[in-house]
Amino acid sequence: MKDFAINFFYRAATSSRKVRTWLTPIGATFFLVITGFFVYLALLVDGLLNLPELLPKPINFVLSIPIFLVGLFIYFWSVRHFFKAKGTPVPFNPPPRIVTGGPYAYCRNPMMSGIFLILFGLGILLRSLSLIVVFTPLYILLNALELKAIEEPELAKRLGEDYVEYKNRTPMFIPRFRGSPKDK
Repeated sequence: MKDFAINFFYRAATSSRKVRTWLTPIGATFFLVITGFFVYLALLVDGLLNLPELLPKPINFVLSIPIFLVGLFIYFWSVRHFFKAKGTPVPFNPPPRIVTGGPYAYCRNPMMSGIFLILFGLGILLRSLSLIVVFTPLYILLNALELKAIEEPELAKRLGEDYVEYKNRTPMFIPRFRGSPKDK
């Protein structure tokens, strides 16, 4: 199954522009639905288990907005670098070369890091204990497993040694800020 998924993403990413353009909205929609489903499940669990609301109003708003906005900034900064490299965030239509500038100089998956912050911010805003304590950590774990098992092997297959070297020197989600990045 793992090899099937790696080869599927590889074939999609190296297919014609027409095929990649057709697959892109499907992949983006799938990702948004899965992410939204995690938020929905968290709110459902909060209600079913009658969990206490996290933080009183307006403290939840004051704390959530900076986290949410930082997550949005990181996400859109990352997407901008993919677009500049003639690709999209969707693995079916990636940039044709490795992107190592901007936020990618600090971590390999800044888009996902941004989404994780957005989910934590939403958890605080919605006062959802399960979104912060259960569903966002579960979302992070599942994404990390998928990236390690499928996307990273596909990237190594498609981009070769350049990606392997980048992967070895750049953390997955949490940036290292020692010194200045060499690849801007």
